[in-house]
Amino acid sequence: MRRENTRDRANGLSCGRRVAVLLSALAALGAAVALPAGALAATTPIAPGAAPTGPAPGAMKLALQHVSGRPLFSVVGRRIVVKGSVTPYVAGQTIVVGFYLEGRKVATDPVGVQPAGSTGKFRVSFSSHYAGLLQARAVHAATAQQAAFTARSPDVRLVHTNLGPGVRNQSVRLLQSELDALHYAVPLTGVFDEGTGQALIAYRKMVGLERIAYAGSQVFARLARGEGGFHVRYRQDGRHVEADLTKQVLAEIEPGGRVYRIYTTSSGKPSTPTVIGRFRVYEKTPGENSEGMVDSNYFIRGYAIHGYAEVPTYAASHGCLRVPIPDAPSIYAWVREGTPVDVYNEDGGGSSRVSANAGP
Repeated sequence: MRRENTRDRANGLSCGRRVAVLLSALAALGAAVALPAGALAATTPIAPGAAPTGPAPGAMKLALQHVSGRPLFSVVGRRIVVKGSVTPYVAGQTIVVGFYLEGRKVATDPVGVQPAGSTGKFRVSFSSHYAGLLQARAVHAATAQQAAFTARSPDVRLVHTNLGPGVRNQSVRLLQSELDALHYAVPLTGVFDEGTGQALIAYRKMVGLERIAYAGSQVFARLARGEGGFHVRYRQDGRHVEADLTKQVLAEIEPGGRVYRIYTTSSGKPSTPTVIGRFRVYEKTPGENSEGMVDSNYFIRGYAIHGYAEVPTYAASHGCLRVPIPDAPSIYAWVREGTPVDVYNEDGGGSSRVSANAGP
């Protein structure tokens, strides 16, 4: 150590002096060489949280047109449109839309994504000659510009419209579901039985179609538009029954004007018309009486809401409100003594609200 100090002194430089000289030289070099603009920034590390470079992410949604109902349905042979949106839009991307009927792929359709501001749009259409449960599935395969993503549509039931007594299939089940959603008294079995026929007749009465136990394209078209609901006239009556003699239907109404059930009925024929006005059920007799009346709910004199073997699609009774015998027990269970019964015609009959509390 003593020798090194001797050399430093011999060279005329102390250790501290050597460091000072080195720093001075570096400063002079920096002044002499100008760094290009942005050179320092180019060598600066990426700040935490900064977006990495690479393919853009993506998300997609599908919407369907020409479908309706609860659950969704469309008619066999009708063209369904699938509209898709992609966020964000990236130029040059392709979506492949596959159509699956009862879980089996039946068609594919590649389509380019078109710009719509910051969002991409596309649309394809599909039709089938077969009934069943349909779903559309869209796929974007990963590219250098955008990541992979997928989307699925809701399920849609494709139905045959030509349905009549004895038919048993998913189209019948959907018909029943649509009528049930509108509060018609109908079984949910997938079998076109007598109860389905009576509910369908009541629906046809409400929408002004021929009064037959058959479903066709006109029925499904009206169901798709949400037609056929019962219009409550006297919601202020709380829990009550309304009989529309023009439509020849009878409806049970819950408090607040909520429709509970709708039934087909046959009221009094022109020579023995049903009395119009506001009444109350004053007596109930279960079972069948000597006149063939089943589960009777009397609302004025000897007139009652009751089951009967013959319930034509037109007014044919002696003044009572006939309903099909299979419907009579459920109506009898719902109606109570004191339940208001509002009977009217759509041409204004019944608006005077005649009251009667007569005996049998």
